[in-house]
Amino acid sequence: MHPDRIGPYLIDKRIGAGGMGNVYLGRHEQSGQVVAVKELPAALAREEGFVLRFNREIEAMQKLNCPNIVKLIDSGSDDDIYYYSMEYVDGDTLTAKLRREKRIPWIEVIDISKQICAGLKHAHDAGVVHRDLKPSNLMISKAGVVKIADFGVAQVFAANRLTSTGGVIGTAEFMSPEQVTGTRTDRRSDLYSLGAVIYTMLVGQPPFLGPTASDIMQKQRFGRFDPPKNFVPEIPSWLNDIVCQLLEKEPDKRPPDAFVTSKRLQEVVRKIELRETGSEALAGEVTRVVDSGPGQQLGATFVRDLLRIEATGTAPSTFIGRILNNTWTLIAALILVVIGAMMMWVQSQRRPDSDEGNSTATTEAERIVQQARWQWKGGDPHSALAQLDALQSVIDDEHDKRHLIISIDRLRAAISKQSKASDQLAFVENALERADKLPDERRADAKKIYEGIVELYKFDRRLNSFVQRARQKLETIEKAGDSEK
Repeated sequence: MHPDRIGPYLIDKRIGAGGMGNVYLGRHEQSGQVVAVKELPAALAREEGFVLRFNREIEAMQKLNCPNIVKLIDSGSDDDIYYYSMEYVDGDTLTAKLRREKRIPWIEVIDISKQICAGLKHAHDAGVVHRDLKPSNLMISKAGVVKIADFGVAQVFAANRLTSTGGVIGTAEFMSPEQVTGTRTDRRSDLYSLGAVIYTMLVGQPPFLGPTASDIMQKQRFGRFDPPKNFVPEIPSWLNDIVCQLLEKEPDKRPPDAFVTSKRLQEVVRKIELRETGSEALAGEVTRVVDSGPGQQLGATFVRDLLRIEATGTAPSTFIGRILNNTWTLIAALILVVIGAMMMWVQSQRRPDSDEGNSTATTEAERIVQQARWQWKGGDPHSALAQLDALQSVIDDEHDKRHLIISIDRLRAAISKQSKASDQLAFVENALERADKLPDERRADAKKIYEGIVELYKFDRRLNSFVQRARQKLETIEKAGDSEK
């Protein structure tokens, strides 16, 4: 049974439960706003420690306002029951998703993890450490937005500690070694938990398991885990390395913060794209054809040519011929060819236009061009093109800026060639505009368009701004639908 009402909220059903009470789906009696209501039951409210901890959770949430964190709406008390209301996320927990899918594809894991990093960065910047990051505390809306929930054991920097040294707070499977020992925790403790969450999404189980919580906590301190790539070989090595670093026992060996972790996750996708586009660069460099004289055509590979020269047993009469007929000289030449081929392959892996991007801008116009180049390389080609167009409009009639206009044209061509921005931009913008113009009675049709954009481009970092716009529209439609019920 659930209460009929808590404070000003009419309760519909229970949607969750935790160590400090239940969570209900409720509706504000006057405004009709649909929310999630968390209560601290009267039985627990008699204990001062629980009330202080409940209030600390509210204090932590009051500091936070981020799309990737469940938003606090209101708080209060009703007789002996303490409660607060928060944003209702129409979707599933990551735990429920894992129960259905067992394992999540690595490209989707990166998208989810980047959103978790965004929420953690905001919380850490506000001085809040979550300390209980785990799949059941991560909500995923139907629009694909990930939101961090349940700050019940969060630590607010500079706040009075409610647990003495030696106290253990957290969930064993996702708890950092420093939490196990009860020592001071900081943002890197949340990063360890993030590593355990990513590991669980990739592999289908946490890095450490055991019959009891005590056994698992002992493994968190001293155990060694199998890298996720051992279970799922198709995982990129770069992603495997990030997870292993996040799960380092010593906090100083982990990434410094959530922002750096997010950037490294973005780089994984970028490196995969570069590897796929540049994989043919080496093939054209590792073979050579050597002319050994009139009437003799050597084979396709340098090694086979060397063997043929040695097998002929002829001694060239010229000085250069005698040098080339020396085995050690030919081996040295082979090594130089291989080194040269590898260097050319490495150069092919680098992103275009890198030298210009690192040059120092001396004028305001050059600074704007450089900023546009960074936007492109940072995954936002559409903003880069818009900025270049605006700059050219300003300087188009200045004759002394012709060299800069040429640079703008070259950069615009490079961006369009790599990102296919013109076609994609027109296609996605037209779809969004059509959905935006649909009347309220065709809200369901608009929703389908927004959902289609999210599904088609959620893993395309170049179109991230459009995907986020579609997700925001979906949230607006969902809230409008809830208010009409």
